[in-house]
Amino acid sequence: MSLAEPEILSVTETTRQIKNLVEANFPYAWVVGEISNCTIASSGHVYLTLKDDSAQLRAVIWKRTASRLKFQLEDGMEVVAAGPVEVYQARGTYQLNIEQLIPQGVGALELAFRQMQEKLAAEGLFNPEHKQPIPQFPRKIALVTSPTSAAVRDMLQVITRRWNAADLVIVPVAVQGEGAAEQIASGIELAARIPYVDTIITGRGGGSLEDLWAFNEEVVARAIFACPIPVISAVGHEIDISISDLVADRRALTPSEAAELSVPLQSDVLATLTHWQSQLVTNLKQRARQVRLQLDAIAARPVLTRPLDMVHQRADQVDELDRRLKRSTREFINRCQTETRHLASALDALSPLKVLTRGYSITRKQSEDESSKWNIVKSISQVKQDEVLHTRISDGTIVSQIKEIQEDS
Repeated sequence: MSLAEPEILSVTETTRQIKNLVEANFPYAWVVGEISNCTIASSGHVYLTLKDDSAQLRAVIWKRTASRLKFQLEDGMEVVAAGPVEVYQARGTYQLNIEQLIPQGVGALELAFRQMQEKLAAEGLFNPEHKQPIPQFPRKIALVTSPTSAAVRDMLQVITRRWNAADLVIVPVAVQGEGAAEQIASGIELAARIPYVDTIITGRGGGSLEDLWAFNEEVVARAIFACPIPVISAVGHEIDISISDLVADRRALTPSEAAELSVPLQSDVLATLTHWQSQLVTNLKQRARQVRLQLDAIAARPVLTRPLDMVHQRADQVDELDRRLKRSTREFINRCQTETRHLASALDALSPLKVLTRGYSITRKQSEDESSKWNIVKSISQVKQDEVLHTRISDGTIVSQIKEIQEDS
């Protein structure tokens, strides 16, 4: 008796049967493991490996599913992945096509919130120096929210009750669901371009974390940070904190509180104005009394009550100065005359003519030098016989001719 010959299968047939067997038994599997070798392809698909202490499983997240993930994938993250197990026949490998991914130990949205908070905090989007002050008296307020929500009705009621001087404009956007984050970001950018808008409020009423998630998206956070107009964020209730709250210029616990923060209370402003008006009137009256006292004091001065007294006083001073000037002038002239007489006497005493009155004389002869007309005769050696001499005495001049010259022995 011969044994039946074994069925010989091709590689393709073998792989096909394995594929049918595996995919039939694992149409949707839930697998827990640690992410490793996580790679995001340029196509948007995510390739990774799930592993534990003893084995590993290749997995893929197609672009459509990956784009809906709220958190970022990181190596070492513990997750529960769900999806069909498929065999890639061309390479003879199998992989888990992940359609759901849940982080272990923390919810997916909570993890996504923490990751986004850490990322934006590292970039400085929450830093106080970037916060803009909210205008105290806004001219126009833009409400970026759902136009049909209870939150927008509350904000309109609060603002119009507190301060009816501000214009209000509603920028309608979806506040939850697919594409809501992009609408909110676009609404903030649009509100900033509306003329005279100086305050923007964005937010919504309470809800679950999933309902509020649009305000945790990065696109909304960056739109608020880039907005040149101050933004108040009011998302959910007091216990709800969103990324928008952290990056906004001011956080409100509720939409109603955001409305209160955006405008002053009209009665408080009127009371303050009344107080300052009263204070101003009081100060002006007090100042007027001070000025009146000063004017009265000035008016009581003699220069104003008896103005001619000063004229007479100045006239007396002028007369006194005139008398002093004349006296000083006479004294100066007398002193000069006395000094002149003294000098004349001194000069007269030194005058050669004075000497002549005592019997002395000066004998001169005509000079032969053209530079001088007369020469004074001091020696007999200067004269010769028959020479003409001119002798000056006290009362005239004697002209004589030399007859004889005698030398003292």
